[in-house]
Amino acid sequence: MFEQNLKYLEAEIILAEPRGFCAGVDRAISIVERILEIHGHPIYVKHEIVHNEHVVKNLQNKGVVFVNNICDIPKGRIVIFSAHGVSQSVKNEAYKRKLKVFDATCPLVTKVHREVIRLNKIGREIIMIGHRNHPEVEGTLGQVDKGIIHFVETFKDVNSLKVNNPENLSFVTQTTLSINDSELIIKLLRKKFPNILGPKKDSDICYATQNRQEAVQVLSKSCDLILVIGSKNSSNSNRLCEVAKNEGIQSYLINDESEINSSWLLNSKRIGITAGASAPEILVKNVIVQLKKLGAISVRTIPGLKETVHFPLIKELAI
Repeated sequence: MFEQNLKYLEAEIILAEPRGFCAGVDRAISIVERILEIHGHPIYVKHEIVHNEHVVKNLQNKGVVFVNNICDIPKGRIVIFSAHGVSQSVKNEAYKRKLKVFDATCPLVTKVHREVIRLNKIGREIIMIGHRNHPEVEGTLGQVDKGIIHFVETFKDVNSLKVNNPENLSFVTQTTLSINDSELIIKLLRKKFPNILGPKKDSDICYATQNRQEAVQVLSKSCDLILVIGSKNSSNSNRLCEVAKNEGIQSYLINDESEINSSWLLNSKRIGITAGASAPEILVKNVIVQLKKLGAISVRTIPGLKETVHFPLIKELAI
């Protein structure tokens, strides 16, 4: 009876634009699939190639083995570094074990790694803003020796932070942070260390993260409810859900259509949908099908920025 009542809601589905796969995620998955075509299975990936349960399971079914430790890979086998990047120590261990290495690190993450290495070479002390224990953060922190780079996540971290030379500081950021939250942390850092230097655009948050968060802000003006499609361990997907909630909109992060709770729809006439940068479009289509079963009657997309960024495959796989 409950779901029958939903049939009379006549809800409208409104899609965010852009949403879903970014260029870095698309490239990383393509690298794995291309290596499978060339070398067959099994091949190994350090960490999840991207943070999406469906993508990971699909690749596992094709013969990809995901590992947390390089030492779990038999000597001489193929290893792929995930889109999040890895530390220098992980790279060294891979070469020590004589593994055939393919690097699928997102070029925008690699750019941050190179900046950290450059800053270290010119003798600057470095602060990284990010989420604790995230693989991208671990990879970036691991580009230089311990003690050279400091990590902050919260206001408390900034307030308690002690550096060796406040006049010789630079900062970098995780690429998938909340724009608003990072701005507040950066503002506090600048207040505490007036001479601190940052990236040219004031943060390293990537174009895809920024575009999707801005699209959710636009979507929020037209919706009663927003469903964000993405896995629970996806940083950028969690940030999209936070953006919607900060706009005062009821929002839920769902892995797929099976996690939709029909009670959410009771007072919703306009249901917004977006997807994190590691969520494939098929998940969006499946959610739409499920919402139609629960009473939605139309679908439209809010016009948004058309992304044209494309990252070529690594040179070893170039066709």
